[in-house]
Amino acid sequence: MTRTAASLMIVALLAGCSTLPRDGPSGSTVVKHASSPERQGDYAIVDLDFAMSERLKAAPAQSFSTLALASSEAPTDIIGVGDTLVVSIFEPSSSLFGVSGGSSMQGGNQSLPPLVVDRNGAIPVPFAGSVAVQGLTPAQASAAVRRALIGKVGNPQVIVTTAGNTSNAVTVLGEVRNPGRQPLSANHDRILDVIAAAGGSSRSVYDVNVRIQRAGQTYTAPMSIVTTEFNENVRLQRGDQINLVYQPRRFSSFGAFNAVRRSELPAGPLTLAEALSGVGGLDSNLADAKSVLVFRFERPEVAQALGIQQAATPRGVPVVYRLNLNEGSGFFIASNFQIAPDDIIYAPRSGAAEARKFFEFVQSVTRVIYDVSVTSAINVD
Repeated sequence: MTRTAASLMIVALLAGCSTLPRDGPSGSTVVKHASSPERQGDYAIVDLDFAMSERLKAAPAQSFSTLALASSEAPTDIIGVGDTLVVSIFEPSSSLFGVSGGSSMQGGNQSLPPLVVDRNGAIPVPFAGSVAVQGLTPAQASAAVRRALIGKVGNPQVIVTTAGNTSNAVTVLGEVRNPGRQPLSANHDRILDVIAAAGGSSRSVYDVNVRIQRAGQTYTAPMSIVTTEFNENVRLQRGDQINLVYQPRRFSSFGAFNAVRRSELPAGPLTLAEALSGVGGLDSNLADAKSVLVFRFERPEVAQALGIQQAATPRGVPVVYRLNLNEGSGFFIASNFQIAPDDIIYAPRSGAAEARKFFEFVQSVTRVIYDVSVTSAINVD
């Protein structure tokens, strides 16, 4: 029985070489599956030096979709159904509505109660009847009311203003403090005006995309671009739907670090040195400092500029950037290499750490064999 148990433990020990748990692949395994001059692998490995980090920083900025095509020149002061208008009429003879104790007329100036444009697109005006104003600007509506009064009063002067604007409005949704309908006006018709009126976004501008939906078309741009590029701060038109979509920028860290986590990218650039500091640095007892790896789907134009010969995937060109922190220059390089959204920083275990883990496993198996042997001996006795 003892021999049988010992044999089983030895088999488990021999199998343990390939079944020991890991935090991830070893450095040699990463190299094994990379592309080489002889074969096309799953990804390319690029050794980082300071010149390479400078070339990456000098790469053209990523191109984004634009809102510029959504800019509209449609007027934003057109009267529509449901709008509330204020009609003021001045008639020099002061006889428009007659003089009475209850009249609000003073010297021929008559302000009618607020009028709501009905479903037929008209407003009721005393002595003029129903006056169609839908689709007109306030100035054009003033002229329409005046024409309707001619022949009934002498030389009336009319001013129409908008008191409540419900038809010239857009809908703002998503990451704003006060979502809902926002009115447009002649001096309040750009997208940043509307977002500000909705309370602004509670998120970082780097983590928000702005979408405009209009007539079955969708236009998108990052909020950071909209706030910095004048041509992205486009004019809107009535009926537009604005959606601020939260898309956080994150990176992940795995392997022999003092902390393993998924972290948010701050506003502005983040260097590899800062990212390593944020996760507590390398575990000095476990990490292989000469092979700190950054897995990234690189933009094809950047990979081409770096001379990387690796087939692109729908997400980009798979590249592993490798940095040697055993050398003093590695820290200068780490402080110059910028982390991108969705990067994975990985520190494989050193060979010594793997060997130590293996011998710990050997000790645990040996101890079990010893315990089985002692138990068997006692049972025999």
